[in-house]
Amino acid sequence: MSIMSICPAISGCYWRSPDLLSNRESKSFLKLKAGSSRRPRRAVVTMSMEAGVGVMGTKLGMMSYFEADGEVVPVTVVGFKEGNIVTQVKTEATDGYSAVQVGYQRVRDRKLTKPEMGHLQKAGAISMRHLQEFRLLSVDAFQPNQRLVFDQIFQEGDLVDVSGTTIGKGFQGGIKRHNFKRGLMTHGSKSHRQLGSIGAGTTPGRVYKGKKMPGRMGGTKRKIRKLKIVKIDKDLNVVMIKGAVPGKPGNLLRITPAKIVGKNIPKN
Repeated sequence: MSIMSICPAISGCYWRSPDLLSNRESKSFLKLKAGSSRRPRRAVVTMSMEAGVGVMGTKLGMMSYFEADGEVVPVTVVGFKEGNIVTQVKTEATDGYSAVQVGYQRVRDRKLTKPEMGHLQKAGAISMRHLQEFRLLSVDAFQPNQRLVFDQIFQEGDLVDVSGTTIGKGFQGGIKRHNFKRGLMTHGSKSHRQLGSIGAGTTPGRVYKGKKMPGRMGGTKRKIRKLKIVKIDKDLNVVMIKGAVPGKPGNLLRITPAKIVGKNIPKN
């Protein structure tokens, strides 16, 4: 058997004598020599199922909302630009899974590439900057170029999941990043805001993976679950959500129905 029959069409494959191979490599060599037809492993990428279709919005800021009984509630005001239009409906037959692709925030045509323009023109939609998918159990009620209206999907008092990109804070130390305690601030102390010991020298003789240390803070995707919709203002085209959401004013937000296992999503 030639070496080309063992590793065909593999660039950079070189020959090594079986006597020079390690124990693990020798077993693999013998399996290949015996003609085993083991298939290479494939990474399986899965998406989480949404409890229902959602929309995208723009964070405007925070304010205080006074309820009828006088209670003050901190709310985040979310506005909506032109968009939230269905650009593609994916089914099991065509794509292998059921999902609805939604576009948001209208932009000029020159801001998009020709493939992006062709994709939107195929659905008959306007030019939009953001495209996101909402994976659902059934997509029978959706069609391309369908406009999603927030007050028709959600009502006041509903619970929603809001996800977005957190504010980037750059490279930070352990105190700000992980809420570590600082050392004494006296003259004799030599450890004021330093990290301290990160492990023993002899055992284990290394730093464990996942050790909380200084590094990049923020700028990551986060989801805040089960936030209550306090007010929907149709005149101003805004919605007030109780509590804080990721990001700074102007950031893109993804609002979906809150997932409650056994109620709106299956237990499995």
